[in-house]
Amino acid sequence: MDKQQLISEIQELKKQRDAVILAHNYVDGDLQDLADYTGDSLELAFRARDAHKGVIVCCGVSFMGETAKILSPESRVLLPVPSAGCPMADMVTAEEVRAMRKAHPGAVFICYVNSSAEVKSEVDICCTSANAAKIVASVEPGREIVFLPDGNLGRNVEHDLKRPIHSFSGYCPVHNQTTVAMIERARALHPGAKLFVHPECPREVVAAADEALSTGGMLRYVAASPEKQFIVGTEKGILHRLVKENPGKEFFPMDDCLVCADMKKLTLESVRDALRDLSGEVLLSKEIMDKARKPIAEMLERSKA
Repeated sequence: MDKQQLISEIQELKKQRDAVILAHNYVDGDLQDLADYTGDSLELAFRARDAHKGVIVCCGVSFMGETAKILSPESRVLLPVPSAGCPMADMVTAEEVRAMRKAHPGAVFICYVNSSAEVKSEVDICCTSANAAKIVASVEPGREIVFLPDGNLGRNVEHDLKRPIHSFSGYCPVHNQTTVAMIERARALHPGAKLFVHPECPREVVAAADEALSTGGMLRYVAASPEKQFIVGTEKGILHRLVKENPGKEFFPMDDCLVCADMKKLTLESVRDALRDLSGEVLLSKEIMDKARKPIAEMLERSKA
């Protein structure tokens, strides 16, 4: 079956299943083009909450499927490739959060959305890279803050807000491998180009970049910028939308190593199979969903303009 036939089959199955397809900015370009909505974790959280569909197909990794299920419990949420996980999310457990609570009584626990449903059920507020600084700033002055699992994001927010944060030791393997040397090589190859990185990158990398932005922030920044050339310091999947939505502008990956193997597991075939067989369904207990929904809802409320 050629690609167009496959897409046609998916569209027909989508109608039959009363389905909506959500895709993260890092998945393959064919999936981004197929999706009803493509976005970063915050944007997809809003879309899942407001979907009101019988089936939600989540083209992303496991924590994204769980978040969609938590926000749309009446929908059947399908993760086309259940093995598409997030190493960062696996770096902290609910048991560790409970232990940290004993060590930091009275602290506000802020959890990056890149985490399991069980971990979310143990914290006070969730955040994404797009709103982490806003969420931290919303906490009343003087309150102790514990931020998990991404230590790089926590340290970058701490630097920007000049507010003490106890950051956990987790990290994104893709972004954590970025270096200042990568920035220097990219600038030498493309002198004059604006260079932005993701706030999951180490502190020294963020300091050496022109901007640190979520993927949604990158898209908005480029659309509003008069510049014509950009060096992109995040997972290469975002280049698809950047090129598609900004004709006349050029984009260069900061380094070819910035690829998330889990995001790349998703294919058109996997989406077709999930819709056809209703496979890869995300199943969570009501107790976990009810507890995890509170910090996510708190995040969405505090994210309003």
